[in-house]
Amino acid sequence: MKARLLVIVGPTASGKTKLAIELATHFRTEILSADSRQVYKELNIGTAKPDKAERQGIPHHFIDHVSIHDSYNAGIYGREANEVLENLFKNNPVAVMAGGTGLFVKAALDGLDDLPQADEELRQQLQKQLESKGIIVLADQLKILDPVYAASADLSNPQRLIRALEVCLISGKPFSSFAQNKKAERPYDIVYIGLDLPRPLLYQRINERVDKMMEQGFLDEAKTLLSYKDINALQTVGYKELFAHLEGKYSLEKAIDLIKQHTRNYAKRQMTWFRKIEGVHRFEEADLGKVLGLLRGAV
Repeated sequence: MKARLLVIVGPTASGKTKLAIELATHFRTEILSADSRQVYKELNIGTAKPDKAERQGIPHHFIDHVSIHDSYNAGIYGREANEVLENLFKNNPVAVMAGGTGLFVKAALDGLDDLPQADEELRQQLQKQLESKGIIVLADQLKILDPVYAASADLSNPQRLIRALEVCLISGKPFSSFAQNKKAERPYDIVYIGLDLPRPLLYQRINERVDKMMEQGFLDEAKTLLSYKDINALQTVGYKELFAHLEGKYSLEKAIDLIKQHTRNYAKRQMTWFRKIEGVHRFEEADLGKVLGLLRGAV
């Protein structure tokens, strides 16, 4: 029998970490994180990274993997993830992958086309346009050039927005087309488990998670990172809003409200992305018993 990779996908706060740990415990195996923010050592509270107690001695790959000062992307993740799986499957027929970054999952399991090389002159032009006209103008431009990617991307992240526009303009093709190549052949079976909670419940969990992050010291974490606020890794929901508060742009209460709102918006984009994956077994709750029943029976 082929080795089997259990891939848990879904929006933030849907219970992926809990289910991944339960499955890894059951199968006595290891977990690969597919989260583009938990990969950074310096980002902890704001990424809802599982702490050492939550990991319960289970090896987690790609958490605290690189520094915010390092260059890291989906292509690198895809190659490294399959290297980990190759070694892992030598001793265990099952592995678990869990995360909400669709492009990381895509890169690891399907592969990506090679993106065009960066054009520094074009990037500077787009950066100047960002500074003079604002991010909304660039977002509107991406919606025209690549409506598919724009529907699922974080359009508030200027670095990713500029890179997507750069690829569109250099190649003459939508950025999303580079993630739609012929699927790579993998020497393992893939079982997708999708957590698709009712939206009111998901939004409640998101709001509660943000409140818990603040109680855990998210503001203090943001203070330690303020001097690095322009680094690409920190152009993300939660940190951006707290940086703006620390710079006096709005109150802490306003920042917290915006974090909740922008996280809900991000969750909607995640759901859009993962609903396009074929063959996902969907659950309204992270229920270990039901998932094990699926694995014993229908799969």
